[in-house]
Amino acid sequence: MRKLPISVTMIACNEERNLPRSLGSVAGWVEEIIVVVNDCTDATAQIAREFGARVEERAWTCRRDQKNAALALATRPWVLGLDADEEVSPEMRRAIEEFFSGADRRFDGVAFRRKTWFLNRWITHGDWYPDYNLRLFRRERGRWGGNREHDKLILDGRVKKERAELLHYSFPAVEDNVRKIPTFVAAFADERRERGTGFRWSDLLLRPLWRFVRGYLLRLGFLDGFPGFYIAAVTALATFVRYAKLYERQFGKQPPPAVAERSPGALSRQ
Repeated sequence: MRKLPISVTMIACNEERNLPRSLGSVAGWVEEIIVVVNDCTDATAQIAREFGARVEERAWTCRRDQKNAALALATRPWVLGLDADEEVSPEMRRAIEEFFSGADRRFDGVAFRRKTWFLNRWITHGDWYPDYNLRLFRRERGRWGGNREHDKLILDGRVKKERAELLHYSFPAVEDNVRKIPTFVAAFADERRERGTGFRWSDLLLRPLWRFVRGYLLRLGFLDGFPGFYIAAVTALATFVRYAKLYERQFGKQPPPAVAERSPGALSRQ
């Protein structure tokens, strides 16, 4: 079988549970697989090599920088950026093969619908679907941007949208979802402060409500049952905390000194 001129790039830390599914979905039909690892205490590197990947160790800085480091190691003209908790569906593979048949070479990248497995079901409505992600692109035209923890592919060129699905297994349990909120909240506040966008009461009061209404009602999240309600509610909560963190960054102060420090004679009077 002819392999496609694609470098699959991935970053991973302690992903031995996910790697067989993720790398198994691309091994055998792409020319190159590159996995950049950091601080692994499990068999991540060994499993990646078993699938024919080139494995490189790199100290962790942030998701964006790690992904760009993996991209810099790619040698093929096209790159397919995957996360360790994602799987290329058979439908998506066929779409990529058809793309390389030559009919759509006027495009420099392809975005796919990402479908997430959460709380024992596929999420097919709300803010999580269709979650179009640009993942296949000409190597010389793309780089990873966004903030330090919420990366986004920046492409200089035209993008084709495909209905084929990239399968996502990101949150095995509710606590895994909640655990990510503080990281994204801090990154959001840092980005807003760097851009000079300050805290506004209207953002704190209205944006969380809008995110719930948009995800649960306008985007039909209620059709996903309780998981749909949970996603809309937690998205609204995370939005509220983001702007609360921005308030803290803008107006937060150190607590006053201890009573003894403010009243030198306090101890002597006790």
